[in-house]
Amino acid sequence: MLGREYVNKVISEVEKRNNGEREFLDAVKEVLSSLVPVFDKHPEYISEGILERLVEPERQIFFRVPWIDDNGNVQVNRGFRVQFNSAIGPYKGGLRFHPSVNQSIIKFLGFEQIFKNSLTGLPIGGGKGGSDFDPKGKSDREVMRFCQSFMAELCKHIGLDTDVPAGDIGVGAREIGYMYGYYKKIRNANDQGVLTGKGLSYGGSLTRKEATGYGLVYFTEEMLNDNSLSFKDKTVLISGSGNVAIYACEKATELGAKVVALSDSNGYVYDENGINLDLIKEIKEVKRGRIKEYLEKVPTAKFVEGCRNIWKEKCDIALPCATQGEIDLEAAKILIKNGVKVVSEGANMPTNLDAIEELQRAGVLFGPAKAANAGGVACSALEMSQNSMRLSWTFEEVDEKLKYIMINIYKNSKKAAEEYGNPGNILMGANIAGFTKVADAMMSQGII
Repeated sequence: MLGREYVNKVISEVEKRNNGEREFLDAVKEVLSSLVPVFDKHPEYISEGILERLVEPERQIFFRVPWIDDNGNVQVNRGFRVQFNSAIGPYKGGLRFHPSVNQSIIKFLGFEQIFKNSLTGLPIGGGKGGSDFDPKGKSDREVMRFCQSFMAELCKHIGLDTDVPAGDIGVGAREIGYMYGYYKKIRNANDQGVLTGKGLSYGGSLTRKEATGYGLVYFTEEMLNDNSLSFKDKTVLISGSGNVAIYACEKATELGAKVVALSDSNGYVYDENGINLDLIKEIKEVKRGRIKEYLEKVPTAKFVEGCRNIWKEKCDIALPCATQGEIDLEAAKILIKNGVKVVSEGANMPTNLDAIEELQRAGVLFGPAKAANAGGVACSALEMSQNSMRLSWTFEEVDEKLKYIMINIYKNSKKAAEEYGNPGNILMGANIAGFTKVADAMMSQGII
């Protein structure tokens, strides 16, 4: 009872202080609700105000980003960086460039990042950032000018041992390259480890592009194996068609699955014979095109408008890899009706809270984002290590370390769920395992 009262009190305070920030409030409720048994067992966390401090970012940076488009017109966007918690290491988290970016979304992502980074077992804290800038339809020179203006301010707040951003939606190797180049120029420092997701020619890591997608499949395969299942001969739906979706598709196919659908913001393609991944890579990674172009080469496939309709197709395994909130209660019910066995999150919180509850009630195995999609940030931390040592590991070396990390995340999440009385609830276990490491570090460092 003590734990429930404490959690409810903190949630109420968060709602008052962050009114209207729906994404952030949902993230806080999802995590805190599962921590009730922790506070019943460890009341010392309550007396030290751990939650009150944890839900409040250590620092929020909000800034103007002016830039000049190809027509000579001045454009102005908003830039964000939320440095949420540094108890176990420097802030670490991606930069998202997308029109939907606002304070609530950046705070939700940064809050999730605390626990995700903790679960990797690596010494990295939680942060997130980005802008409402949309790189789609912009020329390379426009993207470069925006990135340079963005970094002109961001550089004042990041550093090798302070805050290390990476990429996210809308921020790939091109954007990271432009930002790192400008950082290096204005700081007169070859601090390669200050940004991750870099090109291989200037400090990037092999396997980084594949890491989130591969990691998702490694985590999900461990969960499947633990329940006497596997990817072999399973039908898989994957939303999205960026790095996460593409390389989850690649690894799932290697393990014997048949991936039948991928999507983008316009809709999804369904190929009952299995997605031709080489064609998808050409469309998305080379041409930066739209996924419906798949039908030009594979006319037997179908394209359906409305990306969220993808969950109406039958599957054994669903891997949402597009964006937050894409599986709502209705989609969850359809997936259950169609016999889904596993839902594992490759995007950040793509499944609504009521949808998660519905899936768990139906006995569907559920892999939460903070555990299942931690492969990207884990590989980013491995990139930081290589930069610090002035070394470059082989693809196989990084991939082996990534797989080890993802398997351990599953095992630690399962162990925590069992320890706190809810065996099999990997969402609860991931929250607890991620939280307790951060909480213990905060306790050791005093009230700061």
